[in-house]
Amino acid sequence: MKSLETERLRLDMFTEDDAADLYAYAKNPNVGPHAGWSPHKDIEESLQIIRELFLPNEAWAIRKKGEDRVIGSIGLEPDRYRPDAGGKELGYSLAEDCWGQGIMTEAAKEVIRFAFEELGLEQIGICTSEVNRRSQRVIEKCGFKYEGTIRRTYKIYDGTLRDSMLFSMLRSEYDELYGQKK
Repeated sequence: MKSLETERLRLDMFTEDDAADLYAYAKNPNVGPHAGWSPHKDIEESLQIIRELFLPNEAWAIRKKGEDRVIGSIGLEPDRYRPDAGGKELGYSLAEDCWGQGIMTEAAKEVIRFAFEELGLEQIGICTSEVNRRSQRVIEKCGFKYEGTIRRTYKIYDGTLRDSMLFSMLRSEYDELYGQKK
């Protein structure tokens, strides 16, 4: 998959060389647990995540333009709730020192554009938990529609079950929001 750019960001496909940067922000106990995953224990665990999750799903490493440090991840993976509906599910994470700057909204809008305009997807889904308010805010700013909450559906790293708030955006909604004409 290709690299993407926004006004402030460069999104490149993850490589194994990004493991140290991923670990640097993913070890933070304020980052992963909101999304349901445990803080990374070491660089080897971050490398394993890159190999088993990011590379097969073609996830992008988020960097500020002019900087080499990976500050987050964003990717499109198979939609577990709608596997046959011509869509993907969006997922992301961001280093805590970059929160509150609009970075994830900027990255997500570019990936959404890419998904609809270049990949030709029919819809994009995204899920989050009720405790992940920052993610909910990104979802809202991007224009996703709330579909509902599935109770006790997502087992997090400590074994507890969380509710999943489901959101989606259809191609027609994207076209209306972002002015695209078919």
